[in-house]
Amino acid sequence: MGTLLRFKARTAKIVLFCLAILLASCNTLKRVEDDELLLSKNRVFTNGERVVDDDIQSLLVQKPNSRVLGYPLRLNLYNLAKPNPDSTFQEWLKRRPKREARLARLLSEKQVNRLGESFLVKGYSEWLKKIGEAPVIIDTNRTRRSLERLSAYYGSKGYFNNTTTYSVIPTRKQHAEINYNINLGKPFIIDTFTKQIQSSAIDSLYNLNAENSFIKTGDVFDLANFNLERERLTSLFRNSGVYNFQESSITYDIERDTTRANDDQLMNVELNIEDLRRRSDTTVTTAAYKVFKFDQINIYADYQFGQDMDSLKSVSYDDYTIYYKDKLRYKPKALTDAIFFTKDSIYRDLDRIRTYRQITNLNTFKYPNIEFIEDPERDVLTSNIYLSARSKYSLGLDFDITHSNIQRLGIGFSTALVSRNIFGGAETLSLSARGTFGLLSDESLPEDYFSEIGSEINLTFPRIWFPFWLPFVKADRIVPYYMLPTTRISAGISFQENIGLDKQTFNSIFGYNWSPSDFKRSALELLNVQYVRNVNPDRFFNVYTSSYESLDNIADAYQDPLAFPELDEFFQDTDNTTDPRRLIIPEGTTGFTNAILNGDVSSSQEDLIDVSRIEERRQRLTENNLIFTSNFTFTRNNRSGINDNSFSQIRVKFESAGNILSTISRIVPFEENDNGNLLVFGVPFSQYVKTELDYIKHWDLSRSNVLAMRTFFGIAVPYGNAESVPFVRSYFAGGSNDNRAWFPYSLGPGSSQDINDFNEANLKLAFNLEYRFPIVGDIKGALFADVGNIWNVWDNVDDPKKTFSGFESLADIAIGSGFGIRYDFSYFVFRLDTGFKTYNPALEPSKRWFRDYNFANAVFQIGINYPF
Repeated sequence: MGTLLRFKARTAKIVLFCLAILLASCNTLKRVEDDELLLSKNRVFTNGERVVDDDIQSLLVQKPNSRVLGYPLRLNLYNLAKPNPDSTFQEWLKRRPKREARLARLLSEKQVNRLGESFLVKGYSEWLKKIGEAPVIIDTNRTRRSLERLSAYYGSKGYFNNTTTYSVIPTRKQHAEINYNINLGKPFIIDTFTKQIQSSAIDSLYNLNAENSFIKTGDVFDLANFNLERERLTSLFRNSGVYNFQESSITYDIERDTTRANDDQLMNVELNIEDLRRRSDTTVTTAAYKVFKFDQINIYADYQFGQDMDSLKSVSYDDYTIYYKDKLRYKPKALTDAIFFTKDSIYRDLDRIRTYRQITNLNTFKYPNIEFIEDPERDVLTSNIYLSARSKYSLGLDFDITHSNIQRLGIGFSTALVSRNIFGGAETLSLSARGTFGLLSDESLPEDYFSEIGSEINLTFPRIWFPFWLPFVKADRIVPYYMLPTTRISAGISFQENIGLDKQTFNSIFGYNWSPSDFKRSALELLNVQYVRNVNPDRFFNVYTSSYESLDNIADAYQDPLAFPELDEFFQDTDNTTDPRRLIIPEGTTGFTNAILNGDVSSSQEDLIDVSRIEERRQRLTENNLIFTSNFTFTRNNRSGINDNSFSQIRVKFESAGNILSTISRIVPFEENDNGNLLVFGVPFSQYVKTELDYIKHWDLSRSNVLAMRTFFGIAVPYGNAESVPFVRSYFAGGSNDNRAWFPYSLGPGSSQDINDFNEANLKLAFNLEYRFPIVGDIKGALFADVGNIWNVWDNVDDPKKTFSGFESLADIAIGSGFGIRYDFSYFVFRLDTGFKTYNPALEPSKRWFRDYNFANAVFQIGINYPF
């Protein structure tokens, strides 16, 4: 191992040395002629003050070459490319006369040149040019175009009389900066605002909402406000019954008052809203806009294109008419609840959007087609909603082959059968099964194969469904249908063999999901039940080898059969010269632990404490768990799209476990174990409260540079029937999405130096900061710092190094830093991060900073997509 680490360190140093030589040898002026200047920076000044707004910078036609951490990487990659790859091929031939003669005998000169064109050098050069970036040479024509853009932009902000100039400032050899100077002048002000609206209905709607106008007298003229006002009015009219309003009907007349000699910066604005224009092949007609109400709402279930409408049957339900063929396969209420149009109500564009979303949420129909037919004489609409059903059944099958450090070969499959409209109310039933089988890599295990199989059943209702004991509750009044409510009932089971302790797991969920808005999501699980049974707890020390090594190291002082004859049966001889006797698993580990804890042999207080902690951990990780929880999660994410790099997200979760069973135990007597814990099916049920707060913030710096931050706080406090939180609901630190300088489960708790296989606790603090930047093409880079740790608090762990005792415990927060490389595949991001232990709380206080800050001790993490 030591040789391997030294080899890695030596290799890393060589790579860094070569990289330093490469960077130093690059000449940014290699492709810059003597009479040219390389653009190094742009500065924009308005009235003498510098402007750093990214929107302003985006108006400039010429921008300096991009930089990675201040270094022009893409420019230097471009400079590495050969300007004439064919000449390189000829030089290669000349340096090898025999090869040149041999090729000349076989090929003509033209063929040799063609060979040179396809030679590797040319391909390499073309690749460098593609991923690189040509030097940005200052071009006065482009500079003037930038001035024109700047002048137009500030003109749209009311500074019509602005003047622009630029200056080229040389900085160093063949490098220069450009200063763009804009003298804004006096802004133009809106002096009067009038309106000319032809339709009386539009005029009335406008007057009722005039106070919300973006255009106000006394404000500086801003073209953006005129666009916002046009959008506001269009939305207002379309949501007030004018279903056919056209945004193009809105225009503005803007005049400057030239009669004022001393102040001609005042402008008169007139809003014009014309009548509806209809174009035919030969004529254009106009008609006054009107407010329309719904007269008929028709729903065509199982619609097919070209269907004979006259042959359809119909049924009326709550002022809706549902058309169908042969037999109506859907409950009428399930269809009408998804429609937000009602008879005698005015048209609202918002209702149309909500109808589209809710029908899609039913997961039973394809994207619907909604038609509006107007009756101009009566000012009413007929709405026809055409629903094309998706397939009743669908079957999916996945297959994969895996290999890992514990699997020589793994073959996995999964399948899912989906049945739609199972009860006639657009419910969806899903049955899935999965299995993984393979061969283990560890030949020391008693078996060389493993398997894991499981199945799950899911039933989803596209609404809030209350159990039969709450029939009087009106669910749609609590969670309206426009919030896309769903009810989920699921149950699953899985079995493991020759994996860990061979767990058998059963889980069941009954919960609700809804979205109050596009940026908010809520999830309530009334009941989440999980039962975990460890089939082979005696295999603990085979699986958790670090715990075994710790116990065996303690037992070394007791392995002499002459001194401790009563312990001799717990040891076996080995071929290891450094450790000739080791504890037998499981008889020896159990017997030795009991002998120390029961005082059957004389031991030190330190050994007694260490063995007690190992045994406590063994019991904790091998115990069966029965977890009855209820939880609520609220998430707010204001990200507007995948390209939005300035957004925030907050997630709050509260969970309570065991309260339902604790309440039942007051009515129905439960059995108790020797520790006084109440048992359900022979297992003590967990009881705790848990809360989490997760906040993420992104800042778009400029040119695809992003600063991302994440903070996390989580705590789970056991009480009542439990002294600790179940392992599956506890916290761990480290990993590709946490503190990347540590592997998963390897950090903490606190300042403890336990090298357990799975370190966990019930309190977690984390803070992550990452700077992301483009490198070349789809390759991105990142610099990061990860801060955090886990602790035990208010549970049965008494080790002061592992427990959180107040603000002084914050000194045990671990710090990791490093860099990462990402490749963007559009659909997902492949990520490789290298983390260094910057501050390691497990070491002595004087050795915590930068002790292992080198490549030999670096941790490499692979992940998919960004960590936060």
